[in-house]
Amino acid sequence: MTVLLAFLANILVAIAKTVAAVITSSASMVAEAAHSWADAGNEVFLLIADRRGAKTKDARHPLGYGRNAFVWSLIAAFGIFTAGSIVSIMHGIQELSDTGPVESPVVAYVVLGIAFVLEGASFTQAMVKSRRLARQGGTSTWDFVLDTSDTTLRAVFFEDSAALIGLALAGGSILLHQLTGVAAWDAIGSILVGILLGVVAVILIGRNIAFLVGATAAPKLRARVGRALLGLDQIERVTYLHIEYVGPNRLFIVAEVDLAGDAREHDVARRLRDVEQRIEAHEAVETVVLSLSVDDEPSLEFAPA
Repeated sequence: MTVLLAFLANILVAIAKTVAAVITSSASMVAEAAHSWADAGNEVFLLIADRRGAKTKDARHPLGYGRNAFVWSLIAAFGIFTAGSIVSIMHGIQELSDTGPVESPVVAYVVLGIAFVLEGASFTQAMVKSRRLARQGGTSTWDFVLDTSDTTLRAVFFEDSAALIGLALAGGSILLHQLTGVAAWDAIGSILVGILLGVVAVILIGRNIAFLVGATAAPKLRARVGRALLGLDQIERVTYLHIEYVGPNRLFIVAEVDLAGDAREHDVARRLRDVEQRIEAHEAVETVVLSLSVDDEPSLEFAPA
């Protein structure tokens, strides 16, 4: 729903900005139009990411298809960089030598104002959801957005943030052009919007690459999983724990544990499988693999909640 709302908002805003760019001949408005069309196209990739990543695991993909979400989100981030950042910067540089005035600046201000309201509505939804999930995880909103495996939520959060800042830059550039009569301010606005989009794109590209190459869980999540394992009646010790994201909010867990009691090998194997199935029943766990610890392996300690 978050991505769909952002997509609809970006389509409406992109059309309005394109019309305003034609009427006003403003470099900043051209940059903003390119920004919104890039965002709208990227939302399509994010919708594909959600759909592809939600496919149920099968024999060929025992860890599921969740990493598809990171792939398509990575493509979307490259789209921001190429269609948004590079186009805006190049157009701004080309317009630096332009001495013409911005035509009908009121049209630009009206469109920017409407766009701010629409983008603000989309950003508010992403912010509210991020804050709620951050509180549940006991972390700050900023840290949650950077570290979350929910790649589409992070993309919408950053794209909408950049959109609001970009609108302010475009409006300020056009205003400075009017007040000073220096056309370069409008071109500088376009360049600044492009740089802003470039920074956002680099952040999103970096985070998606990190998850694609096997990002491990944050220490707080690791501790929470460890405490949950030790909270099971059948488990006395945990001597090894590996947690990896295999999709948005989907975990692959490998652990070595010491089971309570001294049962026979056949019974131990059955008990291990029962524990695995119990853990896999959790909505955030894609697959779990448990093996037995040996006596001389030290127990892991997990920080309290």
